[in-house]
Amino acid sequence: MWRLNVDRGRQWWTTDADAATSPALSAALSSARAAYASSKHAHSSDAYLRALASHGHLLGNPTCGALAPVPARLRRDARAAALHKGLSFFATLQTGDGHWAGDYAGPMFLLPGLVIACYVSRTPLPPAHRAEMLRYLRNHQNPDGGFGLHIEHKSTMFSTALNYVAMRILGAGSADSDSRSARAWIRAHGGPAGCPGWGKFWLAVLGVYEWQGMDPLTPEFWLLPYALPCHPARFWCHCRVVYLPMSYLYGRRAVGEVTELVRELREELYEEPYESIEWPAWRGRCCEEDVYVRRPKLQRVLWGALALWESIWFPGKQWLRERALKETLMQITAEDENTNYICIGPVNKVINFLCRWFDDPDGVAVDKHRDRLTDYLWLAEDGMKMQGYNGSQLWDTAFASQAFMAAGRDIVEPFTKTLSLAHDYVEMTQVLVDVPNRERFYRHMSKGAWPFSTRDHGWPIADCTGEGLAAALLLQGKKGTWIPKKKMISNDRLQDAVKMILSYQNPDGGWATYELQRGPAWLEFLNPSEVFGDIMVDYSYVECTASALKGIGEFRAEFPDHPLVPKLNESLAKGIRYIESIQKQDGSWYGSWGICFLYAIWFAIDAYTSMGLTLETSPSMERACQFVLNKQREDGGWGESYLSSETMVYTQSEESLVVSTGWALVALSMARWPDREPLEKASQFLIRSQDENGDWPQQNICGVFNRNCMISYSQYRNIFPIWALAEYRKNYP
Repeated sequence: MWRLNVDRGRQWWTTDADAATSPALSAALSSARAAYASSKHAHSSDAYLRALASHGHLLGNPTCGALAPVPARLRRDARAAALHKGLSFFATLQTGDGHWAGDYAGPMFLLPGLVIACYVSRTPLPPAHRAEMLRYLRNHQNPDGGFGLHIEHKSTMFSTALNYVAMRILGAGSADSDSRSARAWIRAHGGPAGCPGWGKFWLAVLGVYEWQGMDPLTPEFWLLPYALPCHPARFWCHCRVVYLPMSYLYGRRAVGEVTELVRELREELYEEPYESIEWPAWRGRCCEEDVYVRRPKLQRVLWGALALWESIWFPGKQWLRERALKETLMQITAEDENTNYICIGPVNKVINFLCRWFDDPDGVAVDKHRDRLTDYLWLAEDGMKMQGYNGSQLWDTAFASQAFMAAGRDIVEPFTKTLSLAHDYVEMTQVLVDVPNRERFYRHMSKGAWPFSTRDHGWPIADCTGEGLAAALLLQGKKGTWIPKKKMISNDRLQDAVKMILSYQNPDGGWATYELQRGPAWLEFLNPSEVFGDIMVDYSYVECTASALKGIGEFRAEFPDHPLVPKLNESLAKGIRYIESIQKQDGSWYGSWGICFLYAIWFAIDAYTSMGLTLETSPSMERACQFVLNKQREDGGWGESYLSSETMVYTQSEESLVVSTGWALVALSMARWPDREPLEKASQFLIRSQDENGDWPQQNICGVFNRNCMISYSQYRNIFPIWALAEYRKNYP
């Protein structure tokens, strides 16, 4: 039987023969797998987590397995009754340390990286993990035999080649029907030569592609002066920490052991003999199915120059390479240690792991990396997957806390233990110290910030700090004095959070993600990824700006006489001007971290109303509301497809979605739109869509990064319908 283990935000699945089990729970898990097999949605419903909760197996949660009945006083109001049911069910999903766990997967290129890294480093995967990983891959193979960039995407060479390799490593035979169909897709589309750079990298490390067939990942770039705009440390952190360990392994030409399986894969993937392939001719080739960003011709000149650099010899070149490898390994080691071997994300996590293994396979760092691999694994009815982070714990908990508090004390008071636990998690997750010698490792300051997931992870983020601060102030400030708390977040710590947010504000008035914008926009012309857009620079975003404004706005409201208020007023004014300046003519904003325009509009209106702006004082808010209303469907709901993110044009989904509707209704309710009829229709849609137990259905994927890759936020289906009904009831009695 599987069990979810939780410790201060860390969550990992294990099989435990001694865990409390029951025939009813086993039947529920089997039923969940069967229901998924017949579902029209690619997304899992996180049914395993819900089954564990309903059978009392989320230990430490005082509401686990117990749904609170709707009080008689609320039954006459359909909105209040639905809201109470939603809160009651959602409270049962809270873990014992106060956060909400959930599926944060979706990209299909993540799990193969982990599987390949474990194979190369001789790290055994437990049989139960292997079986569930293989189940996941089979469940998300497209009918044409290929695999998409994410679970709802068309087939691409990048994902198909890597997932074929992963299936074979996990135990699928070459004659297996799923293996055959994937191999047929690969060969029909030109073979692994069409893999984007990231795919070629993984194949090269495994030994089924040669380094000469890759565009060079020259590690000497890390020896350039930081003053140069093309220094890698000026790239967006998620970009640089991936290409950093890639460049180390490229510089070493690191390759795993050529085993019998590797030799078989060489024969299976290529139509011509592996030894006769002209590898340099394959540099820069990319399958048309994969291309999202077309490289400028000038970039090909750069790659040619770097290839020449790699091929020629000159006195001192080996010394320079060794120095570059030493520098990159030092940066990799700092990233490992400063994140407790979690690393910023799943891609650099497993590549860093390989770097440390190739450097010293018996070193303690390898064991520490192995211990943290499970932080990235999530189990649901569609199988075991690798998440896009070590979870979204703080982010979801901050939003959930605000959704609960919006419902009003008359409804929320029975859930004081839930809110008390949520406050405990927000308190324990704030980052309290800076990274040691942070300038040397190109890190922004951290003290006072909140991360996306856990304090162990530790990377500070502007919008997470804004939302974490807002949640903390709601739960322990004037509005939350009735909520019991184990430990208060001191005023000094709250002030540290405000200073962090101020330190993140860019000259344009907006906020980016992890750092200030460090590089010029023209760096995007050097984007080598082919499949992702806007990866080179940490730009200002409407969502990050709105969350930052909300956090410091809530602080100003709680402490109106604080000495920082004059600086806050100046910062808030610049931030509002930035949001207004990037609004589109049709009243919308492009959302970079959720799908898509509805998501961004909700953030902007949340910021506006937090600043005290109204429809009468903000033409920008009125135009945004008009955009939202123009997209409402006949059934009262909204539904936005992930194609909006790809094409940057609003695209309707096939059906109305509870998450899209939640964002739209929250935005209109916060703005207090004068015509109540469309809002009432939206609330009725959410009420009709709610399950009898208070849950809402999981529909389409709703998160995004780098325009082209979608990612799951499985708790949004609960958080935003709750928040929407709460705001509607509050503002339209």
